[in-house]
Amino acid sequence: MRIVIAEDDALLREGMALLLRAESLDVVATAEDPDAFLAAVDEEKPDVAIVDVRMPPTHTDEGITAAVEARRRRPGLAVLVLSAYVEQAFATDLLAQGSARLGYLLKERVGRVEEFLDALHRVADGGTAIDPEVVAQLLTRSRPDARLRRLSPRERDVLALMAEGLGNTAIAERLVVTDGAVHKHIRNIFAKLDLAPTDRADRRVAAVLHYLEDARRRA
Repeated sequence: MRIVIAEDDALLREGMALLLRAESLDVVATAEDPDAFLAAVDEEKPDVAIVDVRMPPTHTDEGITAAVEARRRRPGLAVLVLSAYVEQAFATDLLAQGSARLGYLLKERVGRVEEFLDALHRVADGGTAIDPEVVAQLLTRSRPDARLRRLSPRERDVLALMAEGLGNTAIAERLVVTDGAVHKHIRNIFAKLDLAPTDRADRRVAAVLHYLEDARRRA
């Protein structure tokens, strides 16, 4: 796995590089600004990019803009976006472009090495990894929508784990229920949210998050 890191905080940037190299992962370049990041993507042709949301010069959305451009230049590039706190608009804007090979994590998650590496591998393998706190805030802010009120507490738990990018077996393990029970809950969720069910995890997550963003705009 060839990785490029784009992060303007030198301590965090080099810390992530050391951590990943200690796990025998190939960090081929690090960058402190969007231009250097995009140059590294062009030159190194990485499999995965880890990108901070806020980067120089204005520390607003340069990281998101660079991530979108990197995916345009290198189709299939997996991107794991890092943010210091939940920035809902940035998360949903990214996901609106398609959730496959895409992750959005809070920076505090980097210190939880196992969770960070799990998210990185999930994204690199073509899946989705959304920080649980991002999912929780999306769900909470979307509650006025009548369709979400149709969900049972257990269905809401399953929906949150779906949105994180977990598959049925992982959800069953997390909630200590059977795969069959999870399948039934998911079928009910799609019916109550007026969403067509699908067996493809990335499309399933995208459908759920698109719905949540639509609900947020109406709220």
